[in-house]
Amino acid sequence: MDSSPLVLTLASIILASTPLIIAVCGEILTERSGIVNLSLDGTMLMSAMTGFVVAFETDNVWLGFLGAMGVGAFFAFIVAFGSIRLRQSQFAIGFVLTLLGDDLSAFLGQNYTRIPGPVVQHYAIPILKDIPIIGPIFFNQNVIVYFAYILVFVTWFWLFRTQPGLRLRSAGDRPEAGFARGVGINFQRYLYTIIGGGLVGVAGASYSLNIKIGWAEGLTRGFGWIALAIVIFGGWSPIRGMFGALLFGATKALATYLQRTFPEVSVVAFNAIPWVLMILVLLLVGSDFTERVITVAPKSLRRPLQRFLKISPPQALGSTFVED
Repeated sequence: MDSSPLVLTLASIILASTPLIIAVCGEILTERSGIVNLSLDGTMLMSAMTGFVVAFETDNVWLGFLGAMGVGAFFAFIVAFGSIRLRQSQFAIGFVLTLLGDDLSAFLGQNYTRIPGPVVQHYAIPILKDIPIIGPIFFNQNVIVYFAYILVFVTWFWLFRTQPGLRLRSAGDRPEAGFARGVGINFQRYLYTIIGGGLVGVAGASYSLNIKIGWAEGLTRGFGWIALAIVIFGGWSPIRGMFGALLFGATKALATYLQRTFPEVSVVAFNAIPWVLMILVLLLVGSDFTERVITVAPKSLRRPLQRFLKISPPQALGSTFVED
């Protein structure tokens, strides 16, 4: 098995990016239905705490993930209910839930801070793990990492290759046209907001049970906002969102390497690198820079570049639809 430093580093990037990939897929499903769930940061904190506490008390990692999924789905349901039924701002509800989740996770999890608990067990896939270079990076991981691989493909296929996916996208793009064709717009929004929230809950538990083992106040703070940024960077596409999560993971690894190489430089400077890079990327994809790149590219590359670089959010994102 290849155990070179580069291979080990790439494998660690894959592992560290897994929770973000799962959260991004969940939020893409939610936003494709027309709902913006800004509670991701608080949801991930609450689900990370809940997942660890449940797993610790039951000595069962999978029950921990199930509990975290329930927390994520419940937070998402509040966002959907507040928007659809109460006609309140999705953004305000999500922001309040973020603050609530942060404080509530610190309060409820204070007796479980920094204590050892169960973790997701490593599981290398036979035969595949022995493929040179690729095997140790992708197939010498654990079930949660493999779940993230599958989730990206399933989410993409569901959105763009199935009739239910078409109904989902109609709820976020053209709710009036979808409703005229018999699509229950608000049902779609409830359903996929709750499913997306459940996946965000799994992402939160992935940190406390698989990445940063254990619970501590603020364990995942900031990663929910990063997931929201990656959804935009990825153009609401699971595959592009996966690359965005891996890019963020790579910059985090780079920051860690630079800290060790230049110990005299402040840690804060290196820790800021991934956040600064993400902001710069968002500024670039949100400007006319991409249009210029597409214009100057060879004709044979313009269409693929346009499909990959062009960002087109769901047209009814953040709006309320009243079914008469």
